[in-house]
Amino acid sequence: MNNVNEKAIRPWSPGTYEIKVDGDLPENWLDLFTAMRVTNQKREDQTTVTSLTVQIKDQSHLLGLLNALAELHLPILFVERIG
Repeated sequence: MNNVNEKAIRPWSPGTYEIKVDGDLPENWLDLFTAMRVTNQKREDQTTVTSLTVQIKDQSHLLGLLNALAELHLPILFVERIG
């Protein structure tokens, strides 16, 4: 039986993803992604979790974004296809 999660990452098709990282994005980095929605949440210890909602073209686009976040030394906490 082939059960496929509808929200599963489908590397061959575009989709909207939510990505959460530990920390703040640099201001100049935000200008690179005009179609990205960014929200911040403060934890009790006053550290920040940044949520990105972004339209991704395919797996290579997603990996490029995740690599760019890693190069900023922002730990990736969560990745989910939401649409």
